[in-house]
Amino acid sequence: MRGIITLFFIFLGLNTACATQIKGYAEKQGITMKPNRVVDSSNGMPVSSAKVTIPSKNYSTTTDSNGNFQLQADINAPTIMSVEKDGYKPFSVTMDKLATTKPIVIGIEKSTPADIVIEQNLLHLGDDNFSDNSANAYEFRADSDGPFYAKNFKLSIPQGNENAYFVIGSVIGIDTKMAVDLGQSRVQTAYSSPPEIFFNNQKIADLKINGDHQEIKLPKNLIKQNQQNQIMIKTGKNLFQHSYVDYDDIELMNLAIEVH
Repeated sequence: MRGIITLFFIFLGLNTACATQIKGYAEKQGITMKPNRVVDSSNGMPVSSAKVTIPSKNYSTTTDSNGNFQLQADINAPTIMSVEKDGYKPFSVTMDKLATTKPIVIGIEKSTPADIVIEQNLLHLGDDNFSDNSANAYEFRADSDGPFYAKNFKLSIPQGNENAYFVIGSVIGIDTKMAVDLGQSRVQTAYSSPPEIFFNNQKIADLKINGDHQEIKLPKNLIKQNQQNQIMIKTGKNLFQHSYVDYDDIELMNLAIEVH
């Protein structure tokens, strides 16, 4: 019998959230012990020399000529794994222990001239003050980069029915009430406000849960044509701590702008 897992992205507006299938995918195959592979999502052909990393484990490897790779890392809890290859969009997925018990096939999508890579490195936002029960806290390895992240980039206003989207490849560590209710966080006595996304100094979204491939639409009226535009992410705050500001510690990877 063959088991298949297809990843989903969560589109988070200011007050709404919905899910739909993404073009990148991770497929787990059972019984037959086939190797882990990276393939082109459009045609299923193997992708050689793709870099596969697990930053929190300091693990890195590359695919061979058949797109195969070994996953020799001890994964006991949700952990971000990233795949990079020139000519393809950065791809990341939150892996867990179950995912490593069977071979994995990861499909990556070719990039387009309109795609902009904002950040491929693992970011840790917060104050390095977090509970062991915080969502995925046991996987945090990087020191905090502070409570916010900002990056400037040039962007053209999409034409016709196309829109530009800010894409977060993966995020872990969010301790909002929704994340707690969904079982993503084991914090029992408190929860945080959601991380906020700003585009050119205007708030455009809240991130209420952890997950992969979260897309946020950039309002066309806020885009500065062929000028410097700015994305900013501000992490949440502990809503039950009033004597000082206690920032929620989160980690993110593979930030990009896509047009479609």
